[in-house]
Order: sequence, then C-alpha cells, then structure tokens
Amino acid sequence: MANGGPVEHGYPHLETVRAAVTALYRRLSYDTIHQFTSSVVPADVAFCDTDDLHLGVQRVARELVRHFRLPQARMIVAFRAMEHAANVELTAGPEYFVELNDRFRTHRRDIGAALAHEIMHVYLHRLGLSFPGTRDNEILTDTATTYLGAGWLLLDAYREDAASSQKLGYLTPEEFGYVLAKRSLVFGEDPSVWFTSAQAYTAYGRGLERARHDERQPPLTAAGWAGRRRYARDRRHAQDSQDHRDRRSVAAPDSPYSFAPGSPGALRVTFACPTCHQRIRVPVRGRVRARCALCRTVLECDT
Repeated sequence: MANGGPVEHGYPHLETVRAAVTALYRRLSYDTIHQFTSSVVPADVAFCDTDDLHLGVQRVARELVRHFRLPQARMIVAFRAMEHAANVELTAGPEYFVELNDRFRTHRRDIGAALAHEIMHVYLHRLGLSFPGTRDNEILTDTATTYLGAGWLLLDAYREDAASSQKLGYLTPEEFGYVLAKRSLVFGEDPSVWFTSAQAYTAYGRGLERARHDERQPPLTAAGWAGRRRYARDRRHAQDSQDHRDRRSVAAPDSPYSFAPGSPGALRVTFACPTCHQRIRVPVRGRVRARCALCRTVLECDT
C-alpha cells in the first residue's frame, strides 16, 4: 500500500501479468473464466461513513465471496495497525480471518478493494494456484482479482496529487488498467463508468491502449505497416537460414514472434495469443485463420 509515498508507474511487471492471465485460463478453463462475465457493481460494495463499520465490512465481504463463488467461506474481519493494507490467514476453512489496516476505519470507500485482494488469496489457495516467490504471487493475485471482475476496485483506490497519494495492490496503475482492458475486450464491459478517481480513469486509458497494441502485432492482420514490413524482413531472414540448413529458431531481439522449421521445406511462426498469451504456432503460408486452444479466440493472421 502506497500511503503518501511515491507511486510506481509503467509496466515493470508486464511479463508476470501476462503469465498470470495464461495461468488463469489453464487452471480455470474457458468455461469457468466466462462465468465471470459481470463485474462486482458499485452498489454491492458501497460503504458510506454512516454505515456500521463491522456490519458493513461483513456485508461487503459476503458480496465478494458470492462473486468469486467461494463455497462455505466465512470471513472474520478485524482491524489493526500494520504496514500493509490487509492480511489473510490461509487455512483449510471454512472460516478465514482477514485483518485490515486501521486506516480503513476512516477510509471506508476503499474497504472493498482491500477485501477483494485478500478474498482472491483464498480463491487461489483453494484452486492450488500460485507463483513462486511473494512478489510474483501477489502479482498473480492482483491480476486474478482484476480479470475475474473485482479489480476495478483496486484501481479506483488509486489517487495521487501534489500533496498526497494512495495506491493498493502490487501492480502499477497502468498495469491494473491493462488487465482491466484485457477483461473489457473479452467481455465487452466498460469499467471506466464506475471510477470515482480521475487518476484511475487515466490509468485505464493507458492500459487499454497497451492492450490494443497486443492485437496489432504481426503476424496478425491488424498489424500496422511498420510491423508488417519488419515481419517480412524477419521472415526472409528465417527462410534464408532454413535454406542454409540452420534448424534453430530465429527471432529478432524484442520480437513478438519467432520462426522455426516445420515440415521439410516449410517454416512455422510462433507468437502469443493477444487474449491469453498462450504461444500459438502456425505455418508460414500467407493468410491463415488460427484458433487459440486455450481461450478459443479466433485470430486472423497473414504469415
């Protein structure tokens, strides 16, 4: 939790975020992911200063448990002074003990955001899905919370001006915006109408542009002229390498694709699915329609 301190920006965790999206699709399946077509709506997690603190916390926690479809998961929530925003004890259940930072006694509008992250820890614990290391596992939790419909609360808790700042979660504001945009492009949902933070709206716009950039990478037909020209050059280089019987994969530095020999005399290109980031391999033979086996996205390619 950034509370008055500097807020990190940009995309320093982007590769881990993308790996987290892939891991969600692999562990949950396409059908389960699509059970979360609707996000948590503001009315269900609204918390005003006149609400009873403990009753309100329990109400919001129950709503988030319901949203994530956690069976027999009762949240016991307490407050204490600590460095982080919140903490959850992961046990076999059926009860889970969540601690919230004391500052949420007076910053109640962000209680839903803090609880969403902690309840996602419970969800992932029950799934048996985790990443090695605290940092990567927290990034997985933020990504899963966002992709499954409650992460807009975390982004909306981001506020920054010349005198103060606040941000919850391990992702940067732009990375939260990126994952929200990925979700929006899949489910056709616009979370920006729920933001109360102007900075959250800006971060979402930047994340949306980055997500759309993923859909404009060659060999996808939506790639721009510069990308297509670079792709053609790299393809010629790969074909020349194959003619010289070099069987190694060929990829330019920072390239979103790589080439490798396929059947005798043929070439194949490998690239990431713009939806789930699973690696896809198709033959180099002009116009090709590919379907991602993991997220079922149909991709128009010009290889």
